[in-house]
Amino acid sequence: MNTQRWMSTHFFSFFLTWGIFLPYWSGWMIQTKGITVSEASLIMSIGLVARGLSTLFAFPYLLERVSNKALLNIAGIGTLAALLSYIPADSFTALLIVTVILHIFYPTLMPALDSVAGVLVQSKQLKHYGKSRQWGSIGFVSVGILLTVFTGMFGDNMIFWALLLGISCFVALSLTNGPEILSKKPQISQSTKVNILDLFKTKHFLVVLIIVVLLQAAHAAYYNYGYIFLQEIHAPIYLIGVIINIAVIAEIIFFSMADKRFNRFSPGTLLALAAAGSSLRWILVFTFPNVVVFCIAQTLHAFSFAMGHYAFMKYLTTNIPHTHIPKAQGMYSAFALSWSTAVFTIFGGFLYEIEPRFAFIGMLACSLPAMFIALGYRKLEVEKDVLVSAEVR
Repeated sequence: MNTQRWMSTHFFSFFLTWGIFLPYWSGWMIQTKGITVSEASLIMSIGLVARGLSTLFAFPYLLERVSNKALLNIAGIGTLAALLSYIPADSFTALLIVTVILHIFYPTLMPALDSVAGVLVQSKQLKHYGKSRQWGSIGFVSVGILLTVFTGMFGDNMIFWALLLGISCFVALSLTNGPEILSKKPQISQSTKVNILDLFKTKHFLVVLIIVVLLQAAHAAYYNYGYIFLQEIHAPIYLIGVIINIAVIAEIIFFSMADKRFNRFSPGTLLALAAAGSSLRWILVFTFPNVVVFCIAQTLHAFSFAMGHYAFMKYLTTNIPHTHIPKAQGMYSAFALSWSTAVFTIFGGFLYEIEPRFAFIGMLACSLPAMFIALGYRKLEVEKDVLVSAEVR
C-alpha cells in the first residue's frame, strides 16, 4: 500500500467537504430551509458548542479506547447519518437537533486525521506530512470554485447534495483497507495521561490562549455570513467561490513561507501583528462594502487566521512539554475554534439583521482587545529577554 497516497486522498476528500460546509452551510439553511439569519446563527452557535465538547472530551476519550481507523469510521458514518437527517428537517427545532448531531461527529474528523498522520509519521510509514496535508488545502480551494458554478446553474440546494456526495466518498474511502498500524488500539499508560489544569501552570499559557480565542472569534461573521454578504453587495454568483478562496490561498502562501520568514519573530509579536491585520480586515469590509475591497480584505486572512494560528503553535513548541501538547490543542480547538465563535456568531447575526456591514465591524470587539493584550504579552517577552541577556553577561 502507498501510505503517502492513502493519507493524501483522505486529507483531500475531507477538506473538500470542509470547503463546502464552512463557508456555505449557514447560507444554505437560510436560502433553502426558509429560516432567518438570527435563527441560523443560533443553530450554528449551539452546534459549535457541541463541536467544542466533542473535540475536547469525546475525541480524546474514544482515541484511548478504539483504533484510529475505527474512530474515522465512527465519525464518518455518524456524519453521513446526520446529513441524511437534514432532508426531512424543515422546522427550526429539527434543524437545531440535526446540526448538533452533525457537529458531534463531523469536526472530529479533523483531529482524527491529524492523529492518523501522526501515527504514520512516528512509525515511519509516512515520510512527508506536508505533502499529504497540502492536498487538503487543494481540495478546500478547488471545491469552492466548482460549487459556485453549480449553485449558479442549479441554485443553492446544490450545496447540500455536494456535501452529501463528498461525505459519502470519504466514508467509502475510510471503509477500505488502510495501513495495518491504524487498526491497532493505542496503548495509553497512566503515566502519560495529562490533566488539563496542568496546562495553566505553564507561564503565560492563559494569556496566549485568551489572545487566540479572541483572534479566532473575530472570524465568526465572515465564516457564517460572508457568503450571503457577497450576495448582498452584488458579487457575481459565479465568482463568489473564487472570492471566498482568496482567503485560503493567502493562508497557504503564508504557511509555505512562515518558517523561513517569521521564525525569528516571537509569539507575542506575531499575535500583535495578527490582531492588527484582523482589525484592518473588518474595518475595510465595513467602510467599503464593494466586491473589489472585499477581495483585498480577503488577503488579510494570512494575518487574522494563519499568523495567529502559527503564533500559537510556535508558543506550544517552545513552552509546552511534548506530553501536554495534545491537551493544549484540544483546548485551542474547543475554546478558540468552537465556543468563542459560537458566542460571536449570535452577536454577528444580531448585528447583520440591523445592517449587514455591522456584523463585520462588530468583530473589532474581539480583534482590538486581542491586539492590546498581545502588545502587553510582547512587552513581557522583551523584559524576559533583557533579564536573560543580563544574566549571561
